[in-house]
Amino acid sequence: MGWFFLIFAGVFEVVGVVGMNQINKAKNIRSFAIFIVGIVLSFGFLSQAMKSLPMGTSYAVWTGIGTVGGAIVGMLFYGESKNWKRIVFISMVLSAAVGLKLIA
Repeated sequence: MGWFFLIFAGVFEVVGVVGMNQINKAKNIRSFAIFIVGIVLSFGFLSQAMKSLPMGTSYAVWTGIGTVGGAIVGMLFYGESKNWKRIVFISMVLSAAVGLKLIA
């Protein structure tokens, strides 16, 4: 169950980052709500995950999901670079998170 909590924590971390990006574009209640809900749920799920998973693994995977998710959302919805080198490095972060799952 801890891994499911950790995946949800990572997904909501991406939601929080999207909210932060929206705040930079338009400071309105919707942007702040997306940011706050994303961050609160992210930390809540991370806390639940850490009850059954090691702290180092949980934090590394959580930040990895947030990093990869943020980069992918940026490429798909915000016109960020889709350079093949960027995709290779995103794949490396993702493979490191999978590796941590395999050894934990």
